Amino acid sequence: MTRTLIAGFGNVLRGDDAFGVEVIRRLEALGIAGPGVELMEVGTGGIRLAQELLSPCDFLIIADAMTRGGAPGDTYVLEVDSVEQVHEVDMHVAIPSHALSVAQALGVLPPRVVLVGCEPAMVDELAFEMSPVVSASVDTAVAHIRDLLGAYVGRSQVLTTGITGPVARVSGEAT
Repeated sequence: MTRTLIAGFGNVLRGDDAFGVEVIRRLEALGIAGPGVELMEVGTGGIRLAQELLSPCDFLIIADAMTRGGAPGDTYVLEVDSVEQVHEVDMHVAIPSHALSVAQALGVLPPRVVLVGCEPAMVDELAFEMSPVVSASVDTAVAHIRDLLGAYVGRSQVLTTGITGPVARVSGEAT
């Protein structure tokens, strides 16, 4: 059986930075986890992801707020083609690229890694809620993840529960 891990990064005290954590919570509420599909709320403990990957994983999806120059609320689906080599491990840096670098150094980087992200409106202020535009993008990200799961693991129920509607296939572009 293949193992797919969906990991959400973010700080729930920093407004839109909570995006990845909220995506995981929404997937959990929809019952997406099951045989071969696991959900992980990484939060701000990025090294936890590298530790979790010590258990073999075939497909990793990471949800996170990401600044790519788009409009707040734009969603992205990006295939990870390469990971920069890590030269130092900082246990306090909680960004996906650092966790992936550590996983690569440990020889546990999954063969397929996809980032599902959202352009934030605010991440530097102390805020207990996401901005309305980013909050609305959580459902779009969930739909992208369901589409990825349906295509990768063939779980038809992933595509028929919870959120409905068309999902555009994107690779590296905003939707």
